[in-house]
Amino acid sequence: RLLGSRRSLGSQGSTSKPSPRTLAFSMSSPPAKRAKVCGDGVAPELIQERIAILDAGSQFGKVIDRRVRELKIFSEIVPLGTPAAELIRDGYSALIISGGPGTANAEDAPTYDSALFSCGLPVLGICYGMQMLNHHFKGSVERKNQREDGQEEIVVVTSCPLFAGLDSKQKVLLTHGDTVERVADGFYTIAKSGALCAGIGCDKRKLYGVQFHPEVDLSVNGMAMLRNFLFTICGLHGLFTPASREDQCVRQIREKVGKSKVLCLVSGGVDSTVCCALLAKALGPEQVVAAHIDNGFMRLNESALVGESLKSLGVQLRVYDCEEDFLSATTEVCNPRTKVRYTTKPLRETPEPEDKRRIIGDTFMHVSERIQRELGLDPNNTYLAQGTLRPDLIESASSLVSSKADAIKTHHNDTELVRELRKKGRVIEPLMDYHKDEVRELGMNLGLPKELVMRQPFPGPGLGVRLICLREPYVGDDFQKTNTAVQDIVALEAVPSERQAFRELVEKTYGSNASRLHGSGLSATVLPFKTVGVQGDGRTYSYPCVLSGPGKPDWPLLMEFARLIPKVCHNINRVVYCFGGPL
Repeated sequence: RLLGSRRSLGSQGSTSKPSPRTLAFSMSSPPAKRAKVCGDGVAPELIQERIAILDAGSQFGKVIDRRVRELKIFSEIVPLGTPAAELIRDGYSALIISGGPGTANAEDAPTYDSALFSCGLPVLGICYGMQMLNHHFKGSVERKNQREDGQEEIVVVTSCPLFAGLDSKQKVLLTHGDTVERVADGFYTIAKSGALCAGIGCDKRKLYGVQFHPEVDLSVNGMAMLRNFLFTICGLHGLFTPASREDQCVRQIREKVGKSKVLCLVSGGVDSTVCCALLAKALGPEQVVAAHIDNGFMRLNESALVGESLKSLGVQLRVYDCEEDFLSATTEVCNPRTKVRYTTKPLRETPEPEDKRRIIGDTFMHVSERIQRELGLDPNNTYLAQGTLRPDLIESASSLVSSKADAIKTHHNDTELVRELRKKGRVIEPLMDYHKDEVRELGMNLGLPKELVMRQPFPGPGLGVRLICLREPYVGDDFQKTNTAVQDIVALEAVPSERQAFRELVEKTYGSNASRLHGSGLSATVLPFKTVGVQGDGRTYSYPCVLSGPGKPDWPLLMEFARLIPKVCHNINRVVYCFGGPL
């Protein structure tokens, strides 16, 4: 059942009662842990060096936090509007301002204390943080015709202390539409991406801004830049020694749950399986009730693999076939723009990705409540456990992690219904401060098999959101113009004279050696539907572009086009390749 249901998606069916298929596994003790050094475990008042990460709504805020702690500096994420006097009082040694989806010179730009830049603390502004810094000192920030979304090569000023010891050419991740046009007085350009400003600095005040994201792996020497800021510019020493994060999680689980039961929803993916393993270690298998809800949108043989992969946990797994429950389900949602509430169509008739996610997430909750009743679990003495990660909450714009982040997509474990259960204190999410790579490492430490821990990520809604479903194509007013533009980009040498201005724009955007793009032999087509993406820390819902061609794919060249097309065509947020010859 590769695509989930064999029934017609247009047919109607009554809501069926979930039928459990119990898989009894041995109740052996959970695997022993291997020691791991990470996490807090230190009283904040004993920490002499600390960094405040001011949250402007970045999708990478927690990654900045992690990178700073990897350098043995204690860090905390605080609201962007935190007064400078409060930051000084709390003993912070320096400030990092995160990226975000806002525009620095907009009327509704996030507010901040202007004393941040005169309080004497060193500041590093990242992406939006750089634009905010430049705008504060009367420099200009403008939205250009050119976007940058992906790994790019920039040129840095190696005499700037931020780039000490590095080569002048650096590969970094850029994702922005706004850019610094005029550098503020008292600052100088410390990095450039082609003709665009990619960094500013004021050595005297120890104020720096970078348009790229040094905290991510795609910025190859990003950690060296952060190290230069923290140790060379700020004069810190890296004295923070974190305790075992795994031990901290176990302790928090035991303190919260006590003697209560925990119903753990296991999707079969990495996150929920590691969550179940951690609960079994903390509480013992007898307190954990693991339920796998087959929503009908699983990968081929997924449910069978769930049972096999959890044998080592010593937890009895109950599998529930709830395909029809999900296909027939509706839910009530609020339109984020109009604030009007409405009831969705049944899932089998719903094309909108956000509605799909909310229906699936709420149905998971309704089915779990029914399972609790069937198993005789006291709802007032049972916790619901989920493998929610930090990025899930950031992308859902949850107030638990950020008050500024843009909602990229609603995760099935962070719907309105889940948030209501959180308010009642009945949800336990021990991984909510983790990112995916950290969860994989924790899973290995817990003794889970590598083939499970390193699996390709697969969301709880599964193929229900992975498959694009439309009753008719989406062709907006910009469709034909965009289609012509992408065809011109892959065949620049053949662009007719009446579109030479566009050719010049593409060549200017690409930079030197644009002739490399000539004679690609590729075809490009805009697909008549929209997909969800993230660009500049904000959600986009735009066209995908498909590239195709004869013979064996030239992957380096394809990557060049994949970076170039969204730069020029801002209503393209995804570039894919289709095998099998030109379309």
